[in-house]
Amino acid sequence: MRKFGLIGKKLGHSFSKKFFTEKFAKEDITDAQYELYELAEIDALKELLAQEPELMGLNVTVPYKEQVIPLLNELDEAAASVGAVNTIRISNGRTKGYNTDYIGFKESLEEFYPLEERIKALVLGTGGAAKAVWAALKALDISFTCVSRSPAENELSYETLTAELLQDYNLIVNTTPLGMLPNVDTAPPLPYHALTAKHYLYDLVYNPEETLFLKKGVEVGAKTVNGLPMLYRQAIAAWDIWNSSEQANALP
Repeated sequence: MRKFGLIGKKLGHSFSKKFFTEKFAKEDITDAQYELYELAEIDALKELLAQEPELMGLNVTVPYKEQVIPLLNELDEAAASVGAVNTIRISNGRTKGYNTDYIGFKESLEEFYPLEERIKALVLGTGGAAKAVWAALKALDISFTCVSRSPAENELSYETLTAELLQDYNLIVNTTPLGMLPNVDTAPPLPYHALTAKHYLYDLVYNPEETLFLKKGVEVGAKTVNGLPMLYRQAIAAWDIWNSSEQANALP
């Protein structure tokens, strides 16, 4: 039996197990199973691999997308450029890290944010998920600015986001967990009254399907999308990696 799974700290919100279990059933894949592996700390990965020798692939979620890198034998070029890993291929006892978040976000954003509408983007958050977003925006030649609670050089704080400034950015991408179940009454601290029908709001959160962040956009006629299109694409890309001899996943 081939084993695959997801590692993270808290996995109650996970989409992956349902997605892959349904995929296996639908496609009559009877020699594979997908499990959830909650790890109290990333160093527990070594013990997991020793206990589960049938593991052929893992997905990685918060907070381990960056922490896992030093524990891997090899890193794909795209994952190295992004600086975060969300997919691990295990072969002959060796581990190689990839980033399919980059693929999923880039492909879904191209569909959601029309070429003729592209101006500038605000990226809320600076964690592992944000790094894949940055790489995709760079690949699509979309100028962006990061927003953080503790801004570094050339980043903005939430306190500096004014109604006037929001008019310069028509794409806002939330990479933070704000609004995710069970904390559905939370949202990034923005001047929401300044949003217009010309804005595009992309929330990487997918549970609930409409976060408070997106609801506030819908109220003014903004275009909105949640993280499900990205999730489906990154999951399919991960499956392709696990089932191929080698996956070409270089950044453009």
